[in-house]
Amino acid sequence: MPVSLPLLAPAAGCDCRRCPWYAGPDPADPAAVIAPLCSGSNADCSYCGCARAEARPGPGVGDVCRTCPVRCGSRTDIGAWMADVGGTLEFDDIDLGGGRLPAGLPRFIPQTDGSAVGALDTQLRWGAYGVGLRRVFSPDTAALYPRFVDRDVHDVLGLRPGQLAVLVGYGLDPLVEAFWTRRRTDRLVERIAAQGWDLVLAPNYSIFGNWPRSQHLLSMRMSLLIADEFVQAGMTTVPNLYWYRLEDLARWAAWVEDTAPPAVAINLQTVRQDSDWQTWVLPGLHWLAENLPPQLPVIITGLSRAARIDLAVDLFGPRLHLVSQNPHQFALHGAVMTAEGRQDLHARPVDAFTASVTYMASLLPEDRR
Repeated sequence: MPVSLPLLAPAAGCDCRRCPWYAGPDPADPAAVIAPLCSGSNADCSYCGCARAEARPGPGVGDVCRTCPVRCGSRTDIGAWMADVGGTLEFDDIDLGGGRLPAGLPRFIPQTDGSAVGALDTQLRWGAYGVGLRRVFSPDTAALYPRFVDRDVHDVLGLRPGQLAVLVGYGLDPLVEAFWTRRRTDRLVERIAAQGWDLVLAPNYSIFGNWPRSQHLLSMRMSLLIADEFVQAGMTTVPNLYWYRLEDLARWAAWVEDTAPPAVAINLQTVRQDSDWQTWVLPGLHWLAENLPPQLPVIITGLSRAARIDLAVDLFGPRLHLVSQNPHQFALHGAVMTAEGRQDLHARPVDAFTASVTYMASLLPEDRR
């Protein structure tokens, strides 16, 4: 009878001396290092001192893990989480199969709520429209909205022949976590594939500075796995890159070089503070611009300030695609995006939307509509 080996998992208490993923100097047991992915625990972690990590006895200590928002080696169910991601934190077993972005994808892709795309598009005849995951998958019921079930997305959105539908698979943590949990039992990926999306920007799983390093590694693995599941369902899919350290960027670049995905995506919708832009986003974008293959398309979601868009154009040039929901949000209030910022003109929604999309596209030279 074969002997089942214990499932590898991050060490309890973020103890690098006992962690199979530690890549730092002088590990306690060099033979235990399976894949050197991590340079050490996160000094900014707010969870490494929890009751479970410190092994303090007492009733209900283990139950705390069920309500904790992060996955660390001290969890009572860390083995189940490792099994759920394939028993590894590496990327080497995932290959999205290469491929290319759909023909005719414009450099600027307006993101809408999916309710009135045809009405907004009457003056533009734009090449592609994006719809966020929360408009397709309900955060309240953790199920697909009935209007999308068993229907072609182009019909649901009222698109014209040749216009592309892009699923922007980002959302708040409760939404993307629910999607992960329900995706297999409810066949969510296969059912979304049947809707006929032309491109999927795969859901991304968060990396916060005050989370343990094990959660960072799991989140990156989950983001790549979910992209692979969309590819296996027959969809052109772009993985989302998140990072916290330089070693994360290096891992992404090595994976891209080995597998040649059709593009990479970066979700910056949650970057609200200038400090995050300066200390995390900007250094990462500069590094990626220098180390990704020079012809690889880069799709960024969440940039709205002209200065930041200009910087992204300087870094990535004509391979940059931008996704933004600002033109649609402004149009609902009759406002227009301009070089001077938001202008409240009380314009008709269709006129405001047309002006904002045209302006944002003008920031991306050599538009390929």
